[in-house]
Amino acid sequence: MDNPIGIISMQFARPFGRQHLALFGRMKELGFDLVELLVPEPEDGLNAEDIRGALQDAGLKIALAARVSLARSISDADPAIRQAGSDYLKYCIDLAQAVGAISLGGPLYGAPMVFAGRAPAPVAEEEMKAREQRVIDALSRLSPLAMAADCLLALEPLNRYETDVISTVSQAMRVIKAVDHPSLGLLLDSFHANIEERSIPDAIRMAGEKLFYFQGNENHRGFPGTGNMDWPQIMKALRDIDYRGAITLEPFRRNDDRIGLPIAQWRPPHEDESQKLKAAIALIRACAQMAEFQR
Repeated sequence: MDNPIGIISMQFARPFGRQHLALFGRMKELGFDLVELLVPEPEDGLNAEDIRGALQDAGLKIALAARVSLARSISDADPAIRQAGSDYLKYCIDLAQAVGAISLGGPLYGAPMVFAGRAPAPVAEEEMKAREQRVIDALSRLSPLAMAADCLLALEPLNRYETDVISTVSQAMRVIKAVDHPSLGLLLDSFHANIEERSIPDAIRMAGEKLFYFQGNENHRGFPGTGNMDWPQIMKALRDIDYRGAITLEPFRRNDDRIGLPIAQWRPPHEDESQKLKAAIALIRACAQMAEFQR
């Protein structure tokens, strides 16, 4: 296995503005092959030309992560909100084409929950079915646009505390199979899967060739190797399905356990994490190499 290893931009800064583009070179120096960039909002001051130029200078590949909200959600019952969701994803696809992104991933279905200020609530059976169909209909329209932009769409299940639409690989695969388009596949984040799946390796095998993007995260969002994830078995499962895509790290958990600290919220780094990041890359590479011997 020789998969590109990626790092999310918000490991270093959020929001990630034009003044942070020089960090692409730093990411490359640390040993990363790819940056996962949150799709910039207008106030971030980033444009496609600047992003593409910085990527070329650093020698990095890029994947984009969509940022849905309650105001733009293709699963919503309100037609205006659904249209805003579709328009936003079209913008994301256009940006992906402009910067040469390999994929656009995330909870593309929208409907963010607790972190967006929407508390969990019971959903009637009729509305559950309607949500599913709205997502299928919208992604059926968007998938050909992604193909024309030479960009893959990677649908990400989130844990039950962050969405009430798609939380498991099985649910995501149901939508992917219904849309049945070569540009639509799965993004599997091991952090979310650790909460919702019986077995992460089995979830990977369930996705099979439809696994387009993999986020290798610890159970507590720390650096790989500092939690309880079984990386040798995870890498073996990726090898079993001949996964050739990116393995991107998102170690948001900082070395800070003060009482009352909002761990759910992103916090900027307060120390040089270079050695931890290098060690995480080395661990993933070593486990991937060992997977070649587990036949």
